[in-house]
Amino acid sequence: MSELHYLTATELARLIRTRQVSAVEVLQAHLDRIEQVNPHVNAIVTLVAERALEAAKAADAAAPAGPLHGVPVAHKDLVDTAGIRTTYGSPLFADNVPDVDDVIVERLRAAGAITVGKTNTPEFGTGSHTVNEVFGATRNPYDLSKSAGGSSGGAAVALATGMVPLADGSDMGGSLRNPASFCNVVGLRPTPGRVPGLSEAAAWYTLSVPGPMARTVEDVTLMLGAIAGFDRRSPYSIKEVFAPEPEQGVAGLRVAWSPDLGGLPVDPRTAEVTATAPAVLEGLGAHVEEVELELGDDAEDAFRTYRAWYYLIAHGDKTGVGPNTAWNVERGRQVTGADLARAEGARSRLYRRMAAFFDTYDVLIAPVSQVPPFPVEHPHVSEINGVRLPDYLAWMRSAYWISVLHSPAASVPAGFTADGLPVGVQIVGRPFEDARVLRVGRAFEQATGYGSRRPPL
Repeated sequence: MSELHYLTATELARLIRTRQVSAVEVLQAHLDRIEQVNPHVNAIVTLVAERALEAAKAADAAAPAGPLHGVPVAHKDLVDTAGIRTTYGSPLFADNVPDVDDVIVERLRAAGAITVGKTNTPEFGTGSHTVNEVFGATRNPYDLSKSAGGSSGGAAVALATGMVPLADGSDMGGSLRNPASFCNVVGLRPTPGRVPGLSEAAAWYTLSVPGPMARTVEDVTLMLGAIAGFDRRSPYSIKEVFAPEPEQGVAGLRVAWSPDLGGLPVDPRTAEVTATAPAVLEGLGAHVEEVELELGDDAEDAFRTYRAWYYLIAHGDKTGVGPNTAWNVERGRQVTGADLARAEGARSRLYRRMAAFFDTYDVLIAPVSQVPPFPVEHPHVSEINGVRLPDYLAWMRSAYWISVLHSPAASVPAGFTADGLPVGVQIVGRPFEDARVLRVGRAFEQATGYGSRRPPL
């Protein structure tokens, strides 16, 4: 019990439910861990310890209710939390305290989870490097000189260091997957609509989705069960009830392997680690085949056009935003109706091609990120394997090309570089087959055990 902070959420929920340990004890173990390690990594930026303690006392006094009864959770500082400061990583909202909860917060609380605080994010989640003018940078716990990724970087670090067993995040261009890869945890980008996201500015926008993060696939599955489900306030919310696949393992599954997603530059250190993934799945009985993909032109055009359009809608009326947000808004001002028509055609062609692809294969595996964690003082990656990149977005293509497919995609720990930096493998499934992605991820996780390697803090 001295290591309560590193037990899984599944195990903690069982211990609390059977009263072998109290919710207060579990919370205190995590608060102690936060006090010990957060000053080194800057992952949790707003802590509500007293409020959490009152909730834990109430949980102990009540009959266990909900699958996450008494389990601590942290929320990304992009999601509204009633009565708790929510800055969106922006100086414009440094003192903002919402009156209502985001739907993902509502559902986690309904499942019995206890909020301990908010996790760091770049301004408005803009980019896969967690740094902002309000709280500064979040550091990678495996090497404090490196980036934690983003935009759910604070969540990934809080998980990796045992500050919380569960955390929520969001993903437009890799913001759940990239930090999971950088920090040796698990992040799932669900099928759009699996977890409803409520946007007043762009209710039909499907590129950005909320989702779960944890240290194990089992915990991500548990959390997804709590936050998934229909909400009439979301126009594309999925009515189907999420349930894990009853089958275990990957024997007989058809797995496509792409080392570069169709010609992307990949850092040799990342490539060396991810290249070991096919043999793992083959050893478990899957049929693995290396494939040539044609994502690039259509995926690039669709993602960049729709992202720019969204930033204009969501942030075009704000003044004083940071340079990354301003750059995206300016791109949005340049989008024309013809651009949107072209992007819609590109995404439609891509969807049809991938539908045919998934007639042949059950899942696709590929690198999550094209690089391992980079120096924390660098604003972004400017070159990969000798290839100069045109802007701060380009190094995230291995993640954001997948975002336009309407597919579920997970990052699962795949190993470490020679100098000890985590690398994840990306598992991509057919639209709506989130459970299949998690099934493959859990089999891979259990076969390798990479996720059990803790940072040296």
